[in-house]
Amino acid sequence: MLEIILGGYAFLVWLIFIKLKWLPWNIQTQVGAATGALALAASIIFTINVVTPSSNDVRAINYVSEIVPRVSGTVTRVAVEGNAPVKKGEVLLEIDDTPYRLRVRELKAKLADATASAKTLWQDLDSAKSGAIAAQAQLDLMKKRLSEAQALARTGAGNQYDVENFRAEVKKAESSLATAQSSQAKAQIRLEAKVGPDLASVAQIKAQLDAAQYDLDSTIILAPSDGYAVNVAVRPGNYLVSMPFRPALSFVEQEQRILAFFDQNELRYVQPGDKAEIAFKTLPGKLVYAKVESIVWANGQGQLLQSGQVPNAPPEMAPPPLAQKYAVRLLPMRQDGGGPIFIPMGARGGGAVYTDKLAPLHLLRMVMIRAQSLLNYLVLKLH
Repeated sequence: MLEIILGGYAFLVWLIFIKLKWLPWNIQTQVGAATGALALAASIIFTINVVTPSSNDVRAINYVSEIVPRVSGTVTRVAVEGNAPVKKGEVLLEIDDTPYRLRVRELKAKLADATASAKTLWQDLDSAKSGAIAAQAQLDLMKKRLSEAQALARTGAGNQYDVENFRAEVKKAESSLATAQSSQAKAQIRLEAKVGPDLASVAQIKAQLDAAQYDLDSTIILAPSDGYAVNVAVRPGNYLVSMPFRPALSFVEQEQRILAFFDQNELRYVQPGDKAEIAFKTLPGKLVYAKVESIVWANGQGQLLQSGQVPNAPPEMAPPPLAQKYAVRLLPMRQDGGGPIFIPMGARGGGAVYTDKLAPLHLLRMVMIRAQSLLNYLVLKLH
């Protein structure tokens, strides 16, 4: 399109100076015509770079999950092959569950025993209450006998031996009552120690059982999302450990991000919702139509890393570092020819964003991006 405009400009120069000879064609007019052509080209280029900025660095980025087992054990089954599509929740790997299954059985037995022991606490409480009542009755009886023996001894009808004997019986009854009341209080405290509806002893075993069941369930590793596994080098018989620096495999998620990187002074008019076109090298001759989803107004040059040191100022004569670009997230909408959009992970290409400024100049950028898409057919190597 720029060539067409400059061709039209050249035609006007030819018509005015050569054909119709309205003005003389001398060195002055020749320099003026050339300067005008350069000024026109520069004005058009500088304008479209602002109202419809372009980027030669558009990337398709997928999230990659490193599959690390929660539990250690020997691999018994590899359920997927590399680069095969997998749905969320499908089995990736299975680890020998024997030790974890036995642990669950052990805790289930302990839970049954703890539940039975909890039921006997009510019987212990009832027994302690009955013992306390009996001890209180015995104490009351001994106090009455002691009072009667003391009355008889004062009148001379009884002896002092009986008084001392009943006084000792009273102390024994008081001790028995205290023991029965202590047993009742202990049983009451144990029954009041609850976590939700369960006694503390039962709740503790249940928590251990839940943890053991979780470990048992973790021996089956499931796909975290739709996607495909890569680097599937693990095989049955391998021993996996729960360590983040030893993943079993890598899982490429289907969810994708399209990022286009622009110079910092190109985005002054770009807004979310603006239309965009992308020419990926993996799709020669085709365009992916998208819209601006958001602008990432941040890059690494604006970050200060946490440190106990005072940041160093750059030396006086040191050249400043080049300004980093800003990323624009693009949301693909459709592609040439219709059908589902497939963009491989890591695909690169060029793209352009069309703002709401000077819409007639957008045609120039559209021609350029389509020409770039056609150039993607060329494989420039000699071997």
